[in-house]
Amino acid sequence: MTSRGDRTASLVEGQAGTGVAGLDKILRGGFPREQMHLVQGSSGTGKTTLALQFLLSGIGAGESGLYITLAQTKKGLEAIARSHGWSLEGVSVHDLSPNDIAEHLDADQTVLRTADVELGELTRQLRQVVEQTQPSRVVFDSIGVIGLLAGSTPRYHREIVVLRQFLVERGCTALFLGEWPSETELEGPLNTEFHSLASCVLHMEHTAPDYGEVRRRLRVIKVRGIAFRSGYHDFRIRTGGLEVYPRVEARHSGEYTEFRRIQSGVGPLDRLLGGGLEQGTACLLIGPSGAGKSTLAAVFARAAVQGGDAAAIFLFEERPELFKVRSSSVGIDLQPHLDGGRLTIEQINTADITPGEFAHRVRTAVEYGKARVVVIDSLTGYFNAMGDVSMLSVQMHELLNFLSSRGVLTLLVVNQEGFMSVGPVPAVDVSYLSDSILALRFFEADGGLRRCVAAIKKRKGEHETTLRELFISTEGVRVGEAPLRQFRSILSGVPEAIEGGQGWKSSGGTAGSEEGGSRG
Repeated sequence: MTSRGDRTASLVEGQAGTGVAGLDKILRGGFPREQMHLVQGSSGTGKTTLALQFLLSGIGAGESGLYITLAQTKKGLEAIARSHGWSLEGVSVHDLSPNDIAEHLDADQTVLRTADVELGELTRQLRQVVEQTQPSRVVFDSIGVIGLLAGSTPRYHREIVVLRQFLVERGCTALFLGEWPSETELEGPLNTEFHSLASCVLHMEHTAPDYGEVRRRLRVIKVRGIAFRSGYHDFRIRTGGLEVYPRVEARHSGEYTEFRRIQSGVGPLDRLLGGGLEQGTACLLIGPSGAGKSTLAAVFARAAVQGGDAAAIFLFEERPELFKVRSSSVGIDLQPHLDGGRLTIEQINTADITPGEFAHRVRTAVEYGKARVVVIDSLTGYFNAMGDVSMLSVQMHELLNFLSSRGVLTLLVVNQEGFMSVGPVPAVDVSYLSDSILALRFFEADGGLRRCVAAIKKRKGEHETTLRELFISTEGVRVGEAPLRQFRSILSGVPEAIEGGQGWKSSGGTAGSEEGGSRG
């Protein structure tokens, strides 16, 4: 009886790696061998780069490669390879496009149709090249030329069937590149004739936002016999080739059930939270700017690394140096942990990153950096920069499920509009994604501005429902031992002193001693 592991191994052995790690994960190993596949997309999506990576991956595995081009010159391909630091040594490149193909297409043939002459010559040369080189992997660039020369859909279909059979009989894994949509299809229905003939169809596309870098994504339309990862996956073209970022799949990550607690080290805060925050959960830190959200997130990140875990902080609105300096000014020295490698702080350039790439960076910090606390500061900046909020909410849900299954405590910082308001944040409602919610607010007392904190929600275990004063000063972060009983309606945004509250003095000293940590 064949075990599941044996079946998986044999499946991968029956697939040809694409040369792109992320795409191999999406395809569960690569393109099926000895089959014909289609890579379609408009100009600039990265089809040629992917094709070269596919061939070079084969060269590295001891498989011969052939690039048949009707759309690129050999010098053009070599230039693309050099731009990525590659050498095409070992790859056979053959330009089969006649120099006068355009003239022949427009010529007035009186004896034989142009399609018959050109397509017959093309087919003959192609067969001859394949017979001479005996390649294991073939790239044909582009299939649209065959469609133009065929002159009709039935003949185009017939020629592709014959070509597929010719390559498969010789054990070739063939990659055909095609424009999508082609210029001939812009005014009519899109041609999908080739889809039924290909074993795998890969669609690549790019969009240009109003500001920032071009964003690219791909989708596997079909793969016969393989349970591939469906949907869109972001990718980038970097020096060195394509980087594909598969969507996070939490269901393949197992379940974390320990829920080990991480304590902040601030006694009253931990008691407010019923003993701390659990790994495998997500906590939302919400409040107006300057209330102390980022500071509390830094407190938990430091506590995690002091306890032997690793932590990763992703910043959307602040430079790492400023974050470190500001944290240090309130008694949270992060530099020793950064030097020790247990803590990482990464600034996210929102004009240069896609949601898929961001999720990939978080996943890398967890899988390779072993981070057990992840801080996203702020989720508001992430949503505002990335665009489609409804799509991002679904993606964030997937990411949080993945982090939870890996036993990661995720701290989500969310800015709340208005200095004293408590209303919902426009277009950003992620409270349903969070297991715990810490609300931070400002209130006035004795002519000074003060902070308070409350645990609004906690799914894992009991928590206190009282409001406590929050002190952030050069001496560190403290939370009041006693609840704020002298005021009411603090969370509603209009705090009032109740009877006996006049002339109230907090245990934190004067307002001047509580300054510091001006940004939350």
